[in-house]
Amino acid sequence: MRDFESMQASEDFSRARGRALLSRLQHLFHAGRDNLLSLEDVKKILKPKNETYKGMLEVPLDLIVGSEGRYRDFNKYFLPRHEYLRTRWEKVDKAHIRDLVLPPIQLYEIGGVYFVRDGNHRVSVARSQGSLYIDAEVISLSSEIPIDPSMTTSDLKKAVLEYEKKLFYDKTNFGKLSGCDDLDFSSPGAYDLVYEHILVHKYFLNEKVLDAIPFQDALISWYYNVFRPIIEIVKDEKIRYLFPGATEGDLYLWIVQYWDLLKKKYGAGYSLSDAVAEFNKKFGRKPSGLRDYLSVFLSRIFRSGV
Repeated sequence: MRDFESMQASEDFSRARGRALLSRLQHLFHAGRDNLLSLEDVKKILKPKNETYKGMLEVPLDLIVGSEGRYRDFNKYFLPRHEYLRTRWEKVDKAHIRDLVLPPIQLYEIGGVYFVRDGNHRVSVARSQGSLYIDAEVISLSSEIPIDPSMTTSDLKKAVLEYEKKLFYDKTNFGKLSGCDDLDFSSPGAYDLVYEHILVHKYFLNEKVLDAIPFQDALISWYYNVFRPIIEIVKDEKIRYLFPGATEGDLYLWIVQYWDLLKKKYGAGYSLSDAVAEFNKKFGRKPSGLRDYLSVFLSRIFRSGV
């Protein structure tokens, strides 16, 4: 009997490894679609503020999309990616073959999906055996962003950025006041920084007048007297091609932060144009290789209108 169980578990693991390899080949040009999500990466994006103990739950296996520490060992479908997982995996599989009751796994829930704290092999075996649910002890992490099980880390970051942009535009009426609908960023949390910049700008404007300036007026003043001048210099200097993937909003935040450092070092009179030039010189990606030089050359042609 035990020889049969060992043979069956070995065959089950080999079959699961084969399916994992096939899945990797199918996603060869979209590797992210085959990966489990890392809980730490998701927490950095969503920034949950609190957690709640949910107790014992029966959790759908297809809603377990990531892991706290073993996200590189299994693929998106919890198929084993490495041979060194065999011994532990087969041990769990033999318990299934014998119909033994295994202890509940431990999960984190966030955004409607689940991440394994403890029990990665049990999830992998259960899915390979065709189970639909698994018993789990669950801790829920707060999030206002729902996560679709098919999302990659990039998809999730995009969803958060869209959510934050909508909140910012609705809260400040930014689009109507500025006429700008493309204030975009590549990293979450940037809209909160912009909101703080507007409040600081409002503070300095209020120092010059008797009556408090409305937030809406401060926003308009910030957009036309702070944000736009920086972006115009960026465009005039044609430096954006040295920062692949960066938005105008990204460059604004980076330059303002660097300008502040330069003013602390050289004095409050350090000019914006000099700060932009120094920022470009220090942080701009320098072209390397034929492809990069062609990209720079074509970018300059198109930007100059030739």
